[in-house]
Amino acid sequence: MNTLIARIGLPGFAIVLLLMAPAASAQNIYKCMQGGTVAYTDHPCPGGKGELLHRADDSEVIDQYLRLGQQNLARKYADARHLDALYQARLATYQQDQQEKAQRAQDEALAAQQQQEESRQQALFNQAAERNRLQAENNALRQQNDQYRDELTQPATTYVPAYWGGAAAPYPRRAHDHDHDGDHGHHPLPKEPTFHPCTQLAGGRVQC
Repeated sequence: MNTLIARIGLPGFAIVLLLMAPAASAQNIYKCMQGGTVAYTDHPCPGGKGELLHRADDSEVIDQYLRLGQQNLARKYADARHLDALYQARLATYQQDQQEKAQRAQDEALAAQQQQEESRQQALFNQAAERNRLQAENNALRQQNDQYRDELTQPATTYVPAYWGGAAAPYPRRAHDHDHDGDHGHHPLPKEPTFHPCTQLAGGRVQC
């Protein structure tokens, strides 16, 4: 890790450590003074002066190499310190974490695919429902039009008064009326009107 020099006081020290943590979590961190300036580095301070703020243990170093994809360096580090058992344990943990990460990614992809398929099926169902509704409305309108057409083609119905062809209703006789043609006390029946059949025309008109 490169040396990090910061002109800050103690309150800003925690911020510096947070910024350095991802890269330096598996390494020692030293606080050194260089020309009146505070410097944080992964190397011991010149002259053996300075303060060791964080000492990385072997597990951190091996884990850092594995996270960086440098398995060969992790192996060399362990072999140089006779840490084969620790290396195997950290490698198994790393591989298990990778498998779980891959499984989570696969599960998320499968869930997204299922959700997409459900959305597609719902869209098809909505389209079918709308199509059926429109078809039902069209059928109802078609039946209504057929009914109107049938009504227009029917001939007009004519009505004959009840007294035509039957007995005439008597008219009241007035005192000054005189009998005519030998009809004493009664008026002659009204003449039955001539019947002309009517024809239904288009547009609701009638011709008689």
